[in-house]
Parts: sequence; C-alpha cells; structure tokens
Amino acid sequence: MKQTARRYWDAPALYNVERERGFSFGQLHELTNRICHVLEDKFGLGEGDSYATLLENDNMGIFHLWMAKAKPTALWLGIRDSKQEHLHQIDWAEAKVVFMEEPLVEDYYEDLRGRGIEVVSMDRPGRDMPGLHYFWDLVAQASSEDPDNEFDYEDAGKHLAFLRFTGGTTGQPKCTMYSIANMYSAGLNPIHYIELIPFTQPKTLLSTPITHAAGAVVLPNHFKGGELLTLNRVDIDLMCRTIAQRKVDMIYTVPTVLYRMLDMGLPAKYDLSSLRTIRYGSSPISPAKLEELINQFGKVFMQGYASTECWPPATVLGRDDHAFETEEQRAVLKSVGSAVPGVEVMICDEDGREVENGQEGEIWIRGGNTIAGYYKDPEQTKANFSDNGFWKSGDIGYMDPMGRIYLVDRKKDMIITGGFNVYAQEVENVLNAHPAVQNSAVVGMPDEYWGEAVCGVVVLKPDATADQEELIAFCKENLTRYKVPKRLEFVAELPLSAVGKVLRREVRKKYWDRGGRNIN
Repeated sequence: MKQTARRYWDAPALYNVERERGFSFGQLHELTNRICHVLEDKFGLGEGDSYATLLENDNMGIFHLWMAKAKPTALWLGIRDSKQEHLHQIDWAEAKVVFMEEPLVEDYYEDLRGRGIEVVSMDRPGRDMPGLHYFWDLVAQASSEDPDNEFDYEDAGKHLAFLRFTGGTTGQPKCTMYSIANMYSAGLNPIHYIELIPFTQPKTLLSTPITHAAGAVVLPNHFKGGELLTLNRVDIDLMCRTIAQRKVDMIYTVPTVLYRMLDMGLPAKYDLSSLRTIRYGSSPISPAKLEELINQFGKVFMQGYASTECWPPATVLGRDDHAFETEEQRAVLKSVGSAVPGVEVMICDEDGREVENGQEGEIWIRGGNTIAGYYKDPEQTKANFSDNGFWKSGDIGYMDPMGRIYLVDRKKDMIITGGFNVYAQEVENVLNAHPAVQNSAVVGMPDEYWGEAVCGVVVLKPDATADQEELIAFCKENLTRYKVPKRLEFVAELPLSAVGKVLRREVRKKYWDRGGRNIN
C-alpha cells in the first residue's frame, strides 16, 4: 500500500459522489495510517482483537482493503442487514469498537454500550453520550506515520485481515475469515487483472455495497493507479450522469441493474461511451438479455464466478467470450467462464471424486482466493471443506472440454436474488410464525430479472385463512426487503422425508419445474 501511495501520491484515489468528498493516494494512505493508530493506541486493539464497520459505501470506502495493514481484524457488516443480524455478528466476532453511520447511533447505542463496546459515529453525533466518539476528532488527534505493523510472507497467510458473514442469524450463518494472502492472490491474478482493466489509471464506479462482491475490483483498480468512485445506492440516473460527467471507465453491477439499464435505453439518454469494462456478477444472468446488452454497450462485458468463501473470483468469462454470432458462442454465454491460473475448480460426485466433462456434480474450489475455513466454527468448516483444502460450493454444474463451468442448480438451501444471499430457513421461520400458517417451504426459482426469486409454498392451518398479500406484508415487517418472497403458492401438503423434513428440492421440482437449468 505504501509503495502504491508513493507512486501515485497526488492522483485521485477515492471519491464519493453524494458527499462530493475525495482523497488522493497520499491522503488516503495517511488517513488509514491514522485509523490504525486510533484502533491500536486509542482503543488498545491488537492482534486477535476485532472491530466492526456498519457503513454505507461513502464511509466504507475509507475502511476498505487498505485497512489490512492494521493489527486488529475488521468485521464488515452488511448495511442492509437487520439489527438482529448485526448484533449477532458483532457478538460472534467479539468486536470491541463499532464504526457506524450517525443516523444509526440512537437505535444501536444502548445495545452496543451494554456489551461494553465503544461506538464511533462517522458524522458528528447530535448529543454527547458516554462511550460515543466522533470519527474525525479521533483521526485528527492520531499520528499519520506508518504503523509499526509488518507482516512477513508467512504471516500473510495467517493474519486475519477481515471477517464477513455468509447469511442471516436464523439460516446457516458462517463467518468467513480472510487473510492478507487471500486478498492479494486471485484479486491480482493476471488473467482477471487484464480482462478487468486493460488500461492505466482507470476510473471505477461502484454503486452496490462494496462490503460484498463489488469489493473484488477495489484492489486491482487501486494498484493500477485508478480512482474509486462510490455511490451509496443504485440510483441509475445518478450513476449514468456520473459516468458521463467524470468519464468513468469501469462499473461493477449486478444483472438486475443491467436489465433496468437495458429497459431505460440509457445509451440514448447519456454519453456512456467512456465505459470500457462492465464487470457483472453476484447472480446468474439471462443469456438472452446479455445479447441485448452487448448490442447496446458493445463488447465491454466480463464476469466472474465467486462466493463469500472464494472471493476474489475463481473463474473469468472475458470480453472475447461475450459473442453470439454462432450457436457455439451463444452456448458459451451460459457459462461463468474458466478457472483463473492458481485456482483449481473440480466437478465432484457425492463421494468427492472428479467426474467426466459434461457430467453434473458439485463445484469444488481450491486456491489462494479460498478461505481456510469459518471463524470459530470447526463443525461448519469440516462440513464445507475437504481435507485437502477444497471448498464445496453447493452449486451443481458441469465442465466442458475447454474447462468452462456451467451452473445448473443449487445444492444448498441458499438463494441468490439480485446479488444478495437469502437462506430458505430464515424466510420459512418468519412465514411459520404467522398464526394462520402450519408449515412452509421456501425455494429459489429461475427469474429473468432477479436471477433467482424467493418463492414460497405454504400449508395453512385447518380452518385458517390468509392470502398472498397478507403473508407477504407480514414478511415485510419481519425481514430485510430483499428476503421477502416474490411469490407464494398455497397447497394442502408438502413433500416430506421419512423423518418429516421438508424436501425443498422436491418442492421446486413439483411446483415450478421448467426443465433445463434451475439457475438463470
């Protein structure tokens, strides 16, 4: 980080559009040095301690991957998750300090202080409270000198730079742990790097949460001397105005946003000619819509297949693969590309044996980008990783003779809708809490817009009545917005196993089977 700052010291490194606030490489380097000193000198955090960030993109940009130089470990909280989820994750990581947006302080203050946690407000708080600090006062009092934190080569694979959770508190929450080596390996893989940024000092605009998939482009952009521009929300008109005004070279977005851009005819409304890379991911894309996007924007698209457990991406589908002149090329558009060098991808049967090309199986991944396991959770680590370090993705797919990977179904009970993870059990628990519901099963179904839509099958109690609108309204009161079912169906009974467990895959097959891929 210091070498990069020296090389581009006065060049713009970070800019938030809503705040109109920017930092040069030198300013960002010195600011993050100050944060390290705040953590270590003011709050006494060291190796093995953790702090949490509950931030929008504007402030999360300050705390992103450049904070790996700090001794304590960062816990990245998803700003769109519920308070219940945040507190569960903070407790799991035993965070001692939480940096948060000022509007959230009043709601979280008593819960955090009751846990003995120091609270730092990023904007000046409305009133003084014990244990509440103002971020900019803290950093103004801290040294800008480089912290005395050197990690040698061996430490790079052991030091926990940050933690991130895969799911909600009532689903299957797993806390992923990233070493410095994880961050740098596949993120700067030459194939991914060249496909992503085949030009110097790019301007990259990110509008989806950089605590999630979009964050994988941050380091490649930074090390290329680029400026990272952030938005706190996916405001498509503001995004396009920013692209036109600031001549943005690259965006990362999810298929649902691309579909909206397509429908709005944006190239005719805004000058988007500066775009040289549109990196998409987080959920599967419709090949038919991808053809329309290529027609509108040109061959500037690339995607990668990744997950919280293997982030940055394990595969890349590059620009040249985004073609549809022939049926063979159209078939390639249905893939997620080929494994990048240094990352191994296998298709395995139920016994963990590699299957032949064209045969379906579970996708297993191993490489520098793959985490070593789940934080404080040896049982989940043992269940989800092989003895020789492969992560078992839970995605069902196959490999063609060229090594390209095709997704066809999901083995685990996780739904990826609009780029966000939803665990079926969490939604079922809310549906089952409604007084009229006897039982329910929630599955992800192929959807042209969302990639997968959260859908539920419900059995009502005898003599009880409820309709779809009532149950969806109930879910909206108890779930984060993106977890609310898009569709419900009422049935007399659900398919059950011999021990009475709902068979979700049978539910999907029985009620929504369309043939072919079960992931769009």
